[in-house]
Amino acid sequence: MSRMRAAVLHGAEDVRIEDLPIPPVGPGEVRVRIHAALTCGTDAKVFRRGYHAKMIVPPAVFGHEFAGVVDAVGSGVTQFAVGDRVVAANSAPCGKCFYCQRDQAELCADLLFLNGAYAEYITVPARIVGCNLLALPDHLSYSAAALCEPLACCLKGVEDTAVRAGERVVVLGSGPIGLLVTRLCALRGAAVAAVGRREARLAAAGALGAELVVDEAAGEALAAVREWTDGRGADRVIECVGQPAAWEQAIALTRRGGVCNLFGGCPAGTSVTVDTGRLHYEELTLLGSFHHTPRLIAAALHLLAAGVIPAELLINDQITLGEVPAALRRMGTRSALIKAAVQVGEDTANS
Repeated sequence: MSRMRAAVLHGAEDVRIEDLPIPPVGPGEVRVRIHAALTCGTDAKVFRRGYHAKMIVPPAVFGHEFAGVVDAVGSGVTQFAVGDRVVAANSAPCGKCFYCQRDQAELCADLLFLNGAYAEYITVPARIVGCNLLALPDHLSYSAAALCEPLACCLKGVEDTAVRAGERVVVLGSGPIGLLVTRLCALRGAAVAAVGRREARLAAAGALGAELVVDEAAGEALAAVREWTDGRGADRVIECVGQPAAWEQAIALTRRGGVCNLFGGCPAGTSVTVDTGRLHYEELTLLGSFHHTPRLIAAALHLLAAGVIPAELLINDQITLGEVPAALRRMGTRSALIKAAVQVGEDTANS
């Protein structure tokens, strides 16, 4: 049987490039020859931790943001053919449970996850083929298309926060998610203040539409936001760091009557302290947003195809499959890396 190269997670900071059998294709499934995969903050966290309770149990092929070309289709598949350019989400809801029936597919009781993007081939399960495998327009590069999944998550966060034109919105965190959220808020006509670290990322935030860029390392974020909002605090704050201290900082940056989305996922078992007086007497709204839905995956692809999400500002390195472990290590340091495109195949619009 033919074989492929793949990055396999074995444990904490243990990813090995291995020679594996090309995965078979069953009924309703589609096998994709991956042309580009992207590094991701979630993957970097899983790399450091060695597992993810919901998404991946080692040893397993790693990665979840990818685009490529259909290599084979299983019996019963009629909507895709060999040679089609496609992008897949990393999950699919069941469509039948309590939550799916109430338009909360992101909370599906049987959410099916897919990992294996850091490889030459991946087989997409039938359920994902049915609702979250999408054909690419000819002009969209594979690397840009692979942003579809994180962009869909950010769309959900911005929609849940109900960002409106003319509002002053703070985005806390300048990683890939924070930068995508900054862009989406700016596209809605909000004035955005991006609070984060690292020069390259803060520069990208400005280029993506942030009116105010604040280096959080200086410890003056609260004062800067207060000045920017005439002392009130922001109308809406979206936290994109995923640390308890950042959650508390995000709440502090929110004005009376404002909305704070605690969007970044914190480590399991952690907690935060909330001033009950502020929550009650100042009518703060605190909320969380998780994952994406098929509707938002399609909406994300539409935005990428329209060219309003400048992928080149977010993907600032190109690496080979063999460089994946080193890139994941870099993401845990103070490097300038935002996202790297793993060039498994040629990344051109028409190849």
